Amino acid sequence: MATRLIRIFDTTLRDGEQSPGASMNLTEKMEIARALVSLGVDIIEAGFPIASLGDFESVREIAREVKGATVCGLARCNDADIDRAWEALKHAHQPRIHVFLATSSIHREFKLRMTQEEVIARAVAGVRRAAALCDDIEFSPEDAARTEIDFLCRVVEAVIEAGAQTVNIPDTVGYATPTQMGSVIRALIDKVPNIDQSVISVHCHDDLGLAVANSLAAVGAGAGQIECTINGIGERAGNCSLEEVVMALRTRGDFYEADTRIESRRLVPTSRLVANITGIQVPRNKAIVGRNAFAHEAGIHQDGMLKERRTYEIMRPEDVGLERTDLVLGKHSGRAALADRVKALGYVVSAEQLQTIFERFKTLADRKKEIYDGDIAALCEENFTDIAERWSFVGYKLSCASGSPPSVTLRVKLGDDKGDQEQSVSISSGDGPIDGIFLAIEKLTGIITKCRDFRVQAVTVGKDAQAEVTVELEYDSRVERGRAVSTDSLEASAKAFLSAVNRIAAGASPRLHPHRPD
Repeated sequence: MATRLIRIFDTTLRDGEQSPGASMNLTEKMEIARALVSLGVDIIEAGFPIASLGDFESVREIAREVKGATVCGLARCNDADIDRAWEALKHAHQPRIHVFLATSSIHREFKLRMTQEEVIARAVAGVRRAAALCDDIEFSPEDAARTEIDFLCRVVEAVIEAGAQTVNIPDTVGYATPTQMGSVIRALIDKVPNIDQSVISVHCHDDLGLAVANSLAAVGAGAGQIECTINGIGERAGNCSLEEVVMALRTRGDFYEADTRIESRRLVPTSRLVANITGIQVPRNKAIVGRNAFAHEAGIHQDGMLKERRTYEIMRPEDVGLERTDLVLGKHSGRAALADRVKALGYVVSAEQLQTIFERFKTLADRKKEIYDGDIAALCEENFTDIAERWSFVGYKLSCASGSPPSVTLRVKLGDDKGDQEQSVSISSGDGPIDGIFLAIEKLTGIITKCRDFRVQAVTVGKDAQAEVTVELEYDSRVERGRAVSTDSLEASAKAFLSAVNRIAAGASPRLHPHRPD
């Protein structure tokens, strides 16, 4: 049997952004969209244009720029949504309008207050209006996994006849099981007479931890498209993880006889990019892209790996963008070696960015004996910013003791139309050194915020590992995120706080959007 090609529909920029705290501005969305094209996804769902002006502008700009993938916008089955989606998508090289309407009995009764016939009529009208504007239409019966199968078949048949070339079957609340999902897909194939005129898609949520399993079951039953997100981010417990479902199909091609066109060596760099932009870090034990995914500590495992790697590895780390062993660089390494490693890790940087990374690399090399791939990745990600720094970190002086407030002197460089000027502030307050630094920054900048989140984690291994600090600051009913790395965790904290404050001062795009339905 020939290998089937499964389409990958990435909804990181739409459903993934609905993760609490994961909202992205336009620059960040563009960065991810470019990465998704390099990754080889077939369809990019860029947003829900009618949800907000920010969503509309993001979809419009991505549609204008992106080539090599279909750009999709979400719309409810009403004229205003559909027209707004088309306005955002009309300049796309390959546009798609994705319309949806709930079909389950619980949604019909309590949310829509519509009969089955009214739902079918509304769905058909929505698809027809979209098809009059755009050649590529996808329809989703929201909460399909809890919809009566006979009614679901009627809806699917009607929307295909109205012009839907793709019919997506969402498990909106993560309720389905693999056996059930497979049976739903088989029922559609058996009972819907015009099903061969449409691609069957699935969109599975992970509330029971079954999103990947349900998506694979759907493929096994005949589905031709999977909707997923990078790192599995999304509403509530998240979505089907792109990297997991892609590598499951590739690793078990003998069983599924299906594959995707994803460039798997781009999985880890893309995962890191999304984690950095959203602030949602990948757990160490995350399949495929976690730090421990290809790590072996048990003696029996190590012995087996030394004799034959296939004893305990079913995939090669190189195939997902990881290095089998850490690359060790030092202070004597040159720009060419660094540039080669940056490229090998999947980052595309300009000459100016490389120079900045190289300067920070040299500073880091004076502090650490060995520099690992994780350190290089952190330097690259720290360099991707769309906000000019009004305040940049220079240094700090700190003295503290248990039971007494810390004494902090913070020095920063202020960049304005008069050039760079150094400023400093001293305080003796706070519950500890981090709080003292935070209060010093507030006093120096005059921007008073509320710290919503503060996280510290090691970038690599060893007692001289860099600390990666991520903070979220609330100001004037919006939240801005800052991130920084340093071998000094207090310095990293100060830089992360300043990064977020710089975003606030620059009036960065609001990160809090109204709730959008799945």
